Amino acid sequence: MRVMAQLAMVMNLDKCIGCHTCSVTCKQAWTNRGGTEYVWFNNVETRPGQGYPRQYQDQEKWKGGWALNKRGKLTLKSGSRMKRLLNIFANPDLPTVEDYYEPWSYDYDNLLSSPATDTTPVARPKSLITGEDTKVTWGANWDDDLGSGPEQVGKDPLLGKLEDKVKLEFEETFMFYLPRICEHCLNPSCAASCPSGAIYKRAEDGIVLVDQDKCRGWRQCITGCPYKKIYFNHKTGKAEKCTFCYPRVEVGIPTVCSETCVGRLRYIGVMLYDADAVLEAASVTETKDLYPSQLGVFLNPHDPRVVAEAERAGISPDWIQAAQDSPVYKLIVDYQIALPLHPEYRTMPMVWYVPPLSPVVDVLSETGHDAEDAGNLFGAIDALRIPVEYLAELFTAGEIGPVRASLQRLAAMRSFMRSVNLGVEPDPSIAPSVRLEPEEIEAMYRLLAIAKYEHRYVIPQGATSKAHELDSLATGCSLDTDGGPGMTAFDQMVEKFQLADTNEAAPEEKSGRINLLNWDGKSTSGLLPGANGSAESNGADVKGNGHAANGNGNGNGNGNGNGNGNAVTSANGSELADTSGSATGGRP
Repeated sequence: MRVMAQLAMVMNLDKCIGCHTCSVTCKQAWTNRGGTEYVWFNNVETRPGQGYPRQYQDQEKWKGGWALNKRGKLTLKSGSRMKRLLNIFANPDLPTVEDYYEPWSYDYDNLLSSPATDTTPVARPKSLITGEDTKVTWGANWDDDLGSGPEQVGKDPLLGKLEDKVKLEFEETFMFYLPRICEHCLNPSCAASCPSGAIYKRAEDGIVLVDQDKCRGWRQCITGCPYKKIYFNHKTGKAEKCTFCYPRVEVGIPTVCSETCVGRLRYIGVMLYDADAVLEAASVTETKDLYPSQLGVFLNPHDPRVVAEAERAGISPDWIQAAQDSPVYKLIVDYQIALPLHPEYRTMPMVWYVPPLSPVVDVLSETGHDAEDAGNLFGAIDALRIPVEYLAELFTAGEIGPVRASLQRLAAMRSFMRSVNLGVEPDPSIAPSVRLEPEEIEAMYRLLAIAKYEHRYVIPQGATSKAHELDSLATGCSLDTDGGPGMTAFDQMVEKFQLADTNEAAPEEKSGRINLLNWDGKSTSGLLPGANGSAESNGADVKGNGHAANGNGNGNGNGNGNGNGNAVTSANGSELADTSGSATGGRP
């Protein structure tokens, strides 16, 4: 058993209102740059629907994820190494602009500079790729609320697996929202597809990142990712993807999409898993067995043997405690109401979903039945095979049993808690019927319905024990040179994905300054200039200390006056830069 820790997310789909706040804030934080106009690290899809990009779930077309070969071993669905090498300069399995959409803006200058006329001037759409006039025909949320019509909704690959009668009834009665980010898989096929080895999974928290220095723009990762959550920046020639907001989670705060979620439907926590069991779990023969096999990979953080192995593996006590308090573990393992998205891709996804019960409740309400009664809800779940079959295709590779069990537990909680809130004695048969104790149902209700911020996001800090010791070595201020925040015209944007190098942010003689953009709000060293105009250093000799690394490390504080020093390793496993300013890790 090799214990590792992974930050995971669970989304409660019953609480998503389709407002796209998460998409907009993520866009403003990460992809508000040239070349990423069509890039949505977070997007919200309406189901049924084609998704974004169009029909991304059709792996017979896109060749994403893993498959078992004739010998029963995992291999990339896109083919062998030789096949991918032959296609490296002309990949036939890439989505095109038509599968995403051609990004556009509007000719606002025509509105501002138009002379007085009898008619209102028009701002025509302009392509951001060619600069020519264009016609808007598709977008990231074009089929929102089934707005694209039945002819487009019917192209949902999952609907093709249902009977014609089911499809017709489904389109008339069933709709829900599905927010999507990168799955940060335990067995990422994107990393295995990259010829340059630019995609890596961080050992300390499991976040999958792209090393922008190593990426050569082969775009094999786009084909390899079955969720199509890796995008190509045509201006930088690099691949980009959701970063799980690693600068935020490293200091213990949730991702931007979680922080701004109106419905409070997201939960973030730590999962401990057996890294040695991942390959075997992903290699089971039957796709319907992939969900229980992934459940078997997760370890019980309350088991003393698991705790001992985690400590031996170098996992800090804070992370072990966070795993024990994790809301994600409760929803996935304890209550077993959260399910993975498309486990049949064999990537072992780590963003799970609580399936929506609301479509079943809506049908009951429309027929005049009591939609809060446990018997009615259980009967409806068994009778309404339309939503159950579709959800099974989405979350359990077509296996209806886990979806039905999840919906029944949600229905039991709904009926049980109505009695509690009305001061009526709950039906004693409800809890045993779903194999839960009454106390567990109440705890599940508190977590899903009224959980506070600190209970929804249990995120341990990264290796910050050394951070304040290294703060005096952080260099540069973002306003020391031209081009800093607020120094450019409103329409000029930084085209870099990562933060600028600190040696570009300040001259060498001001190496005691603090970068205000990265300041944690606690230390004061270097904030104010000394009497001689240089930054104060708290008595530390900062000449020859290295700049902070551009990856997931920080500058090392072991340097002497000549700039010599050794690399050190942080508590969560990431390496820090040496005092010459060179980085030992990749730049995400």
